[in-house]
Amino acid sequence: MGSAYRLLTVALLALVTIIAFENMAISTAMPAVARDLDAVRSYGLAFSFMSTAMLLGIVLAGVWADLRGPLPSLFAGQLLMASGSAMAGLAPTFMVLLAGRLVAGLGAGLIVVALYVVIGRAYPDALRPKVFSWVSAAWVLPSLIGPPVAGWLTSALSWRWVFLIVIAPIAVTLAVVSTQRDRINAGSTTDKRVPADRGVPSDHATAGRPADHRRLALLGLGVAISAGAMQWGSTQLATAQALPVAMGVLGLAGIAATAPRLVPGGTLRMSRGLPSVMMSRFLLTASFNGALTFIPLMLVNERHLSLTTAGIMLTVGALGWSFGSFVQGNHALHNRRSEIVVAGGASLTVGILLLAAIAAFGWPYYLVGLATALSGLGMGLAMSSISVLSLALSPVSDHGRTSSSLQVSDVLGSVMGISAAGAVFAAMHNPMGSDIHVFELIWLSLAAVAALAIVSGQRTRA
Repeated sequence: MGSAYRLLTVALLALVTIIAFENMAISTAMPAVARDLDAVRSYGLAFSFMSTAMLLGIVLAGVWADLRGPLPSLFAGQLLMASGSAMAGLAPTFMVLLAGRLVAGLGAGLIVVALYVVIGRAYPDALRPKVFSWVSAAWVLPSLIGPPVAGWLTSALSWRWVFLIVIAPIAVTLAVVSTQRDRINAGSTTDKRVPADRGVPSDHATAGRPADHRRLALLGLGVAISAGAMQWGSTQLATAQALPVAMGVLGLAGIAATAPRLVPGGTLRMSRGLPSVMMSRFLLTASFNGALTFIPLMLVNERHLSLTTAGIMLTVGALGWSFGSFVQGNHALHNRRSEIVVAGGASLTVGILLLAAIAAFGWPYYLVGLATALSGLGMGLAMSSISVLSLALSPVSDHGRTSSSLQVSDVLGSVMGISAAGAVFAAMHNPMGSDIHVFELIWLSLAAVAALAIVSGQRTRA
């Protein structure tokens, strides 16, 4: 926050805060959106479509930043996110809202990767750990206040404001980043320890890079299109029509063909070491995001609670995540990362099982807070430990590729978890009665997925 970096730091933290608020707030507002736009059966698409587009943005941003630097990706990401939020906020139909979510997700993916590249270019080595700690902290406040604020906005004004409210801050960050163009383009000039030619590869090393860039871009496009086809087909299962079923199957086959090429070999087999690290990340995000996505819908539609109350339940989960992250940072646990991942998977499993029990036995709604706290605790313990393991188990020269694979596992896990839960809900939704047994089935299935993370966590030990 020194005078030389203050504006840029504030702009970067604001962008992280905007993305975090959007992710948390929309979860609270979506029951009202689905009801107003007559799209309860397609509820999960609003989440999984954005994650799919974000996955594409992450892959494309890495290629774009290597070729042109981070600024084009950062500017385009902000414009796309603002445009997508405006489309969603003004959407007359659910299809237009989905289109807005796709545009906003693509922008968020471009921003997330560009931010890391900007931090690497604009700040000296000594400041980067501090910047990353601030970036992590920028996720906390939106996680705590986003759901209640979204519940209040939806109840007092309209769910449309939950989307529209982010446009003005994005316009401000766009203007501020523009003023920092020279600093970002020039890179850090204060770190005298870095030789001028450091990081410039030889001709031999760069010969294959354009082909690698095209390959990654095509794989990212392929996995995004496949995921979109799978999601659309899965939400039409109740109609039992041939085309949606075929699209769902083809999409699933496309994911199976493309996704394994974006992660280390042996990931699907849970091979010991780095492949199991990637699989643990996938399983955790799939079960956690799939489970939490349907909590507001259950509380509002089945227990007839307010959106604000549903948002508070998600906030409790964010508190659990923060506490888990704090615990795993204890120096005494530094060499027990695999055990922490196992403990995180176990806590997440218990939390999701508690959600299923609340649905099955009609237990008091406030126990949902305990369930989300246990789930968040598990994620807080495991996610940071997985990030540490991914770097510890790969050579420094492969850290960029490893980080990209980790992000792919993260986002693809969210897409698959939410899509699978959405497919079950779409196929079994009863518009004239209760869906409580559907929620029970969804959470029992996702608890089984979380339990697999206990197995993969044990295999992260090299």
